[in-house]
Amino acid sequence: MSNSFKIMCVNAGSSSIKFKLYEMDSKASAAKTIKEKSAFMKVLCSGLVERIGHEDAIFTIKKPGGYKNSKTLPIANHDEGVKLVLNGLIEEKVIASLEDINGVGNRVVQGGKYFSDSALFNQDTYNKIKELIPLDPLHAEAHLTCYDAFKKALPQVGEVAVFDTAYHQSMEPKEFMYAIPYDWYEKYGVRRYGAHGTSHKYLAEYAKEQYFADKEHCNIITCHVGSGASLAAIKDGKVIATSMGLTPLAGVMMGTRTGDIDPSCMPYLCKCTGKSADEIYDIYNHKSGILGISGISNDTRDVEAAFESGNERAKLAIEMYSQRIADYIMMYYGKLGHVDMIVCSAGVFENAPLYRSEAFKLVSEALGVKIDEARNQEFRLGKEGIISTDDSKIPVCVIPTDEELMIALDTARILGL
Repeated sequence: MSNSFKIMCVNAGSSSIKFKLYEMDSKASAAKTIKEKSAFMKVLCSGLVERIGHEDAIFTIKKPGGYKNSKTLPIANHDEGVKLVLNGLIEEKVIASLEDINGVGNRVVQGGKYFSDSALFNQDTYNKIKELIPLDPLHAEAHLTCYDAFKKALPQVGEVAVFDTAYHQSMEPKEFMYAIPYDWYEKYGVRRYGAHGTSHKYLAEYAKEQYFADKEHCNIITCHVGSGASLAAIKDGKVIATSMGLTPLAGVMMGTRTGDIDPSCMPYLCKCTGKSADEIYDIYNHKSGILGISGISNDTRDVEAAFESGNERAKLAIEMYSQRIADYIMMYYGKLGHVDMIVCSAGVFENAPLYRSEAFKLVSEALGVKIDEARNQEFRLGKEGIISTDDSKIPVCVIPTDEELMIALDTARILGL
């Protein structure tokens, strides 16, 4: 690419670093639509550092064309993980030197009330993310640790924080407030923040550009349904409601998370089991959802296989999962008044026709949504397309999400590249 630059996109977890390196032509910034912008971008490599802190950590790097190299080795911390990534880029001849990297975009889960857009990762941004650690202890510390590691390795390179919560900041107080003493909101920031905002933004903008370019007003329900899952009601590009809450535990049932649950369950279960609130909360997050109900797995493919063989708990898990998603679709239809499109995305709703079919059956009579099963089977595994029938009152579309592309675009925009 002529007049190009390179952006590293980073998604840090407590024991992992997921990364993708883009080369972008400067024309990408001037292009109007996401599809046009992506035409001036190419992925040079992607990869994952996992099991950081263990002797048998794994570093994997992939390049276009199917190339993949994995190795198992001790990785003590994120500093070592970042060095491994950067050295790997040179060893694999993806870049000639570290000076080739022009910007680093960091996915940050929790931006609290502070950020309604991506932001330059400076000291002020750092301090605010640090302040928000109690709202997201698992991710926030990892984001800061990874930022520090990249800053140490690439001191002259600008970094940007891209917040999962930013896109949801357009919600009104009636949507994001909880009915608790108001000073708990003022003092402790207890409210609905949502998550997956970068994905919801991509899906809404892409759907509008590709399917409703000439339509002035457009209402879309976006369904980011993977192991973690959230839905959003989007009116003219602005989120008016989203399913996740103070943390990603709320909303629909997920792979290992409860989704919405009566708060009274917590003290009751503490008394019944003798477990602490922290122990029950951990079970809510990691041993509930599809895993908890099916007793089989948090992987929807395993549960689908058990369902097909007649397993009753797998059947119940799929019924509950589908019902919770249908409930939110119905609620968001009511909030929006009319819906121009329902978008399916993320691991499960991009790839698993059974789960889409089961969920949309439950809204068929009320909303006039009809799924074409041949199309439903066709559009999966990265394939975009309408899966509803031609006479469906609301079109249902599968759109593979691309959070890293949005991170790269925001990083270039904030850094002025």
